[in-house]
Amino acid sequence: MLAAERGAARNTLAAYQADLQNFAAFAAGKGVAPEAGDGVLLRAWLAGLAAQGLAARTQARRLSALRQFHQFLLSEGVRPDDPSELLEAPRLPQSLPKALLEEEIEALITAAAALPGRRGPVAAAVVELLYCSGLRVSELVSLPAVALRPGTPLIAVRGKGGRERLVPVSERARDLALAARPEEKGKASRYLFPSRGASGHLTRQALGLILKEVALAAGLDPNRVSPHVLRHSFASHLLQRGADLRSLQILLGHVDIGTTQIYTKVLEERLRTLVAEHHPLSKQGVAPRADLG
Repeated sequence: MLAAERGAARNTLAAYQADLQNFAAFAAGKGVAPEAGDGVLLRAWLAGLAAQGLAARTQARRLSALRQFHQFLLSEGVRPDDPSELLEAPRLPQSLPKALLEEEIEALITAAAALPGRRGPVAAAVVELLYCSGLRVSELVSLPAVALRPGTPLIAVRGKGGRERLVPVSERARDLALAARPEEKGKASRYLFPSRGASGHLTRQALGLILKEVALAAGLDPNRVSPHVLRHSFASHLLQRGADLRSLQILLGHVDIGTTQIYTKVLEERLRTLVAEHHPLSKQGVAPRADLG
């Protein structure tokens, strides 16, 4: 159902499978079939996750898998009720995107282009594309070779759940990506960033390693640089320069604008820091508040 009706990504399907297998094993240990558990069994499973020290986000994801499983059972008539309906989700800490500074992005772009061999053009292209378009790493590595064409400022990207959106690409990013394409001998690859691996394209892991190498070359902590951080930087810098949330939601491919609203917190923190560091009264301990309402 998740694959056929919702178009869930491969990684999502694998995560749900692992979560439900974990629950099925727990239920089997109690002598209960996974589709026959009651609220007591479900709460005991969740309590066990917390006792194992799993992060709140991991617990919440497993609860989500459990709820969708029971909603499916209910809709298919396998059982007449949904015992997961009244379960309480763990309280999640609000995490803010850790965006890089604009000058740090420029340092990454410069360092990427200076890497030796073919790694330089590829590294420069992925840094530019991730930052100028806000692509998810899975969206970037799976871009088809025909996605970027001269004179075309927008490309169609297939995101989560198979949803498509148009994403702007700068001329410089497009030129770098096209220049990074290897000389093909024989059959050309269907992907913009081809690989000899089973997937046929650059893997998420390989791209992550490229960014770590670029960060080191730029003099930045490699733990601060990842595809997700560049996506956050894209969103944060646009908001700082006046973009509205609705436009940002479309560019990022968020279904719910509530997901996009977290970036307003980033802007608030930046403005508070700006006032605290630069207002003339801040050194006297009476700086005005930077509440943004």
